[in-house]
Amino acid sequence: QVQLVESGGGLVQAGGSLRLSCAASGRTFSSNSMGWFRQAPGKEREFVAAIDGSGGSTYYADSLKGRFTISRDNAKNTVYLRMNSLKPEDTAVYYCAAKVLSASYNYWGPGTQVTVSS
Repeated sequence: QVQLVESGGGLVQAGGSLRLSCAASGRTFSSNSMGWFRQAPGKEREFVAAIDGSGGSTYYADSLKGRFTISRDNAKNTVYLRMNSLKPEDTAVYYCAAKVLSASYNYWGPGTQVTVSS
């Protein structure tokens, strides 16, 4: 069983930065690919970024490349999402997810709210 808990969300002005964290339980963290997703009000959940177990490979939504950076610290069982140059359209609930012995994301955190004011 894996539990994920996000933190680091909040209210920030446009142009500002935030770093989200996702703390994971479980001894197999370094084996799991991890991802960040977000869901804005009235919209479907969308992919933001992903990282493999070692941290050697990262993937981003095309529209977010250059502003968002995903990373992980396997010693701390934590994955991060650094968000720079934030825009009001980045406002959403951000979710952390894990692939545990699965080709798809099968564990999800409860989410953390990010609000970007103009």
